[in-house]
Amino acid sequence: MNIGFIGLGIMGKPMAGHLLNGGHTLYLQSRSGVPDELTQAGGIACDSAADVASHSEVIITMVPDTPDVEKVLFGENGVAAGLSAGNIVIDMSSISPIATREFADRVKKLGGDYVDAPVSGGEVGAKNAALTIMVGATEDTFEKVKPLFEMMGKNITHVGDIGAGQVCKVANQIVVALNIEAVGEALLLASKAGVDPAKVRQALMGGFASSKILEIHGERMIKRTFDPGFRIELHQKDLNLALSTARGLGMSLPNTATAQELFNACQAHGGAKWDHSAMVKALETLANHPVAE
Repeated sequence: MNIGFIGLGIMGKPMAGHLLNGGHTLYLQSRSGVPDELTQAGGIACDSAADVASHSEVIITMVPDTPDVEKVLFGENGVAAGLSAGNIVIDMSSISPIATREFADRVKKLGGDYVDAPVSGGEVGAKNAALTIMVGATEDTFEKVKPLFEMMGKNITHVGDIGAGQVCKVANQIVVALNIEAVGEALLLASKAGVDPAKVRQALMGGFASSKILEIHGERMIKRTFDPGFRIELHQKDLNLALSTARGLGMSLPNTATAQELFNACQAHGGAKWDHSAMVKALETLANHPVAE
């Protein structure tokens, strides 16, 4: 299959690599340039999103935020300019569910089909083709593109119609943020009380408190390895989506709001590009004590 892939950053580059390894022909474009390792593996660099779309049956976008998706799809020399009837646009970014449905309507008017398929699993999941992929699409379109998802992820769920994938991703980011906050508080309490947080983490990993967040992000908090990973500024964006969606539904997400404020505190201290596990630094400031030196 001829596949276009737009957005080749921390996540997009390994995801595109898996599709190349699967035998597909990839047409590639990224605002930071196409990595040499992808062209050396057979990927074809393109000058614009329109150029990518004109060569591709399926076009995948993997960019940071809602305005970025809109620009890639409908901006000057965007995907829309090169789209043909029957093409499928798959947006694997994490963006607004409301905007997603608007973008889908615009693509459908051009004769294309649309899938929203945001992912979870971070850089490690992308590199290991082990992403969780949350899909919003019609049943027929999902079945057409599922084999592509199987090359990039392991837990692939057709959540519902267009936009459902993005709603699911917002829910995912709430759970992740609140778990990071809980792990940070627990390890900080242990450390402040004079107990080795590494030993506490080890003990908790064998019980009901065990989680991926405790395993991976807890270790980062102890070892002070806060290079992304997944940047705080991106998680802030996702929680903004959660909070704005909640406002639109007339409901409250009080702990999500608290997690966002802790991320905001990190940003105020220059941490926008820290890994989101560094939320613990805001808690450490409040306690005047680090989890580990």
